[in-house]
Amino acid sequence: MRLTSSLLTLGLFSCVATMAPAQTSVPAAAGQNSPTLAPHPANESSAQPTEESMRLDVVVTDKGGKNVAGLAVADFQLLDNNRPMQIVSFKAFGGSAPPADPPAIVIIVFDTVNMPFDSVSYTRAQVAAFLRQNGGHLANPVALAVLTNTNIQFQGEPNTDGNEVASHLDATASNLRTLTNAAGAWGAIERFDFCVRMMTVLAQHIKDLPGRKVVIWAGPGWPMLTDPGLNFSFKGQKEFFDSIVTLNTLLREGQIELSSVAQGMPDQFTYLYESYLKGVKKVTQSTPSNLGLKVMAIQSGGRVIPPTNDVAASVTTVVQDAGTYYEITFDPPRPDGPNEYHELKLKVNQPGLTAHTNTGYYGKPEPVLAP
Repeated sequence: MRLTSSLLTLGLFSCVATMAPAQTSVPAAAGQNSPTLAPHPANESSAQPTEESMRLDVVVTDKGGKNVAGLAVADFQLLDNNRPMQIVSFKAFGGSAPPADPPAIVIIVFDTVNMPFDSVSYTRAQVAAFLRQNGGHLANPVALAVLTNTNIQFQGEPNTDGNEVASHLDATASNLRTLTNAAGAWGAIERFDFCVRMMTVLAQHIKDLPGRKVVIWAGPGWPMLTDPGLNFSFKGQKEFFDSIVTLNTLLREGQIELSSVAQGMPDQFTYLYESYLKGVKKVTQSTPSNLGLKVMAIQSGGRVIPPTNDVAASVTTVVQDAGTYYEITFDPPRPDGPNEYHELKLKVNQPGLTAHTNTGYYGKPEPVLAP
């Protein structure tokens, strides 16, 4: 697989999807072993999805946050707007099941726009420690990218050699944030708008790469603009809604799991995102907060790891999702109109286990212009 290092801005980034032979014999990094339940007779169903079928990647964790392998289709119950849905096809990856082919790619994005210099440097050191653990052997290809105040740029190609990937971290030094954020709400609005556009461009340009993509956003995320003094017109809300629909669709169709890790300690804003996890059904419900990093992460089936100084451990936790997961398909009901929101709930019929997947989708999403 090749990811060019061209600037990921205004559609200038291009991806050439050529996969090198997968290294399936590389041992997993420490802490990535997944609990495995008693094996079932089959790891996949014989049914075949149709063009109308919708695919969901699913990660199942236990109470300790460890990924769980060894489940079968009978262990899951899927609801679409609280209506039970038949699972058309089922595949398991990891544990006693064969690994995914092609293997999932892990992309770690360094957010230098929303982090101070010290946090960026500390996070770089922590990610380097993750890459070099276990002798530098990575179970999945990893690529690095840097968000600056002008673009997103990849540093090298996806690689299972953690030592080589870590060597590209030195190249990020020249990309540290040079933009001094404007004081007050307008500086926050600028960063919000830019980061949402860059997240959209990133998703657009990796969605067609083969297989699953696990994007780890290293940083606190962009402002959620929750200030009650900020008022937005209907036109502004329509733009928010269009972005919500676009990103929801890109992440789901592109098999992209978005997760969040950050350096620091939890504060009064750490869990603010939890108030905005409910799906947005119409334009007048749209707010900037519905486009928050952590909101989109949960809605994509990803993880939000609370801030910690052990960023290497946070990355290790998220990377589990690249190796042990399930793929299911179902036939969604026909929507009555464009951009019709459907809430998804996936239940695991075993105590203490939680399924993480897309929490909703938009039927017949209307196309919008690229950012």
